[in-house]
Amino acid sequence: MQDLFTKTIDLRSGKPEEKRQEILNYFEKTWAIDEKLYTLLKSDEVFYHHGDPLRHVLLFYLGHTAVFFINKLFLAKIIDIRINPAFESIFAIGVDEMSWDDLNEKNYNWPSVPEVREYREEAKQHIIDVILKTTLNLPIRWEDPFWIILMGIEHERIHLETSSVLIRQLPLNEVVSGMFGEICEERGNAPINELLPVSGAEMKLGKPIDYPNYGWDNEYGNYTEKVEDFKTTKYLVSNGEFLNFINDNGYQNKEYWTEEGWNWRNFKKAEMPLFWRKVADNFSLRLVAEEIPMPWNWPVEVNYLEAKAYCNWKTMKDGKIFRLPTEAEWMRLTEICSIPDELEWEKAPGNINLEHFASPCPVDKFQTGDFFDVIGNVWQWTETPMTGYAGFKVHPMYDDFTAPTFDGQHNLIKGGSWISTGNEATRHARYAFRRHFYQHAGFRLVESETPLVINNDEYETDREVAISCEANWGDAFDFNANFSVELSQFILQNVQNETIKNVLDLNADTGRLAFELAPFFKNITALDFSARFIRMPIQLQEKGFIRYIVKDEGELVFYREILLSDFELGTNKENILFMQADGNNLKPIYTGYDLIIVPNLLEELICPILFLEKIHERLNDSGLLIIASTYEWESNMVQRQHWPGGFKQDGEPVTSLEGIKSILNEKFNLLNEPENITLSLRKSSRITEQRLSEVSVWKKK
Repeated sequence: MQDLFTKTIDLRSGKPEEKRQEILNYFEKTWAIDEKLYTLLKSDEVFYHHGDPLRHVLLFYLGHTAVFFINKLFLAKIIDIRINPAFESIFAIGVDEMSWDDLNEKNYNWPSVPEVREYREEAKQHIIDVILKTTLNLPIRWEDPFWIILMGIEHERIHLETSSVLIRQLPLNEVVSGMFGEICEERGNAPINELLPVSGAEMKLGKPIDYPNYGWDNEYGNYTEKVEDFKTTKYLVSNGEFLNFINDNGYQNKEYWTEEGWNWRNFKKAEMPLFWRKVADNFSLRLVAEEIPMPWNWPVEVNYLEAKAYCNWKTMKDGKIFRLPTEAEWMRLTEICSIPDELEWEKAPGNINLEHFASPCPVDKFQTGDFFDVIGNVWQWTETPMTGYAGFKVHPMYDDFTAPTFDGQHNLIKGGSWISTGNEATRHARYAFRRHFYQHAGFRLVESETPLVINNDEYETDREVAISCEANWGDAFDFNANFSVELSQFILQNVQNETIKNVLDLNADTGRLAFELAPFFKNITALDFSARFIRMPIQLQEKGFIRYIVKDEGELVFYREILLSDFELGTNKENILFMQADGNNLKPIYTGYDLIIVPNLLEELICPILFLEKIHERLNDSGLLIIASTYEWESNMVQRQHWPGGFKQDGEPVTSLEGIKSILNEKFNLLNEPENITLSLRKSSRITEQRLSEVSVWKKK
């Protein structure tokens, strides 16, 4: 397959027409090697079989990579006609490996293999036409048309690998060996593994936006982590080493497994790794299209749950703490081993990019520095769940590539395998799978006394919280006036002649008002009754970003990320203390304030009248009270007897403001004529509720 080897494209240097031909060559080789993989199937009938019962039949993947190109080019308005709308529907969406009940074959009427091949050929010609005729400017950025073309190419290279895993799970009599490269013939006993030291360092992760090769959305952004000194194995854990775990009843002993792992082991009735075979006392290994006598010196291929069970077994046996590396630790290992990135290779420094073998190989074959297989051979499971770095943004043409995996249940694999090509073979590649899922993946051990800290920055899906986030921070995405910004400006105008040291925000919500006021006041206590809400500004304060999902239309959504730095609000964030507290029953510690702000809280309280009667106790002499309210007593089910106004008394109307005046007049003076500020609550991209919040300023007598 030497004539099909290529590396991912440098998208920044060169001349446009030369780059166009380079991309065309990259596309054609990607297309060809993808089709070559399916020559491993014994007949067209096998296309209608499942490699994995939880995934589509293999025919789907033959059609999917072509349909992906057409659908994305159409979505991006690079082309304006479809080839086959029916195909571009049925082959559009795969089955998420985390779902156990998505696959219902009754919903699919698969076409014939020749029809799919004919479609592929027609799609190929359309794509080539786009490559030849679309304007190309350098550098190619992710908003450019050619980024979408590279998206399709790199997507097809992902499926080259994932489809090979599915073919590897077919019965042996349904595949033909020798059609897809040469497997490694070097086999022997497992080498003795040892743990070698790796010095710690502060690691800065995240691909720069101007990096020369294509990247998926999750690669960009910024993340810094202090990696402490650790030890890791010289080699990947071999089949021979893993046999010790099996022989020690590792698959039968619950104490070695996480709860998730033990449930999976029982469900699958697993006794050994998926690709192992055993007849009597003889073991063999299933490769993509053949079985060979067990190569004990090759890396074991397991899912995360099995790798973690091995770590726990090793910990109990040796009395030391063993685990898998974190993403940052793996990056540190590549750093000390001076691993070049793909564009810098003359020859791949590991069993990767199909440059050496069409299979794994011995764990002691490819050395860089003191370690072997830092990249290549098989992927390496990490302890790190998939998250985006700060600054993460979804690409609008592929908004569900990564974000659905931000659920704490998908762990990162690093380093690539023998069949990882293109973007998969780059330094910044970040791919993640459910912990029970199989890829060509193994692991290496880490020994460390440093407690494992897992950052799992999921997208907030709670609709009420998301609506609040959008109300507080959504001006980053549209031009509507922001209530918290306008309220903060109103506050600053009305306190400019006052001495304000301590401020109490009694309805912090998702934090915008407090952050707006932080540059002007040194001590702000911001309270909210709901832990769901208050954790969002706390995360903004601690991590600098939050993520949430808001409704678009129908079943569509937007994935939002808010960076505090984008609002220029982070420099004084230490002036705020966010706490969860009940405004209906505040603790005595919340007293001694020069300014108390009550933003749209009265209508959420059980008894607004009692609150108003007692609030002066929290204020210093001559302190200011600022109340903003929509007076929506009935929508929040405030009992009628607790309304300060909004009713008729003795036949005459009593407004809420008049009722508040009658309660506060004994302790306060009203300083201004109240003003209205618009509060917009965006329920979806097409539905926004607007309310008028009346704001009044009171000074304690």
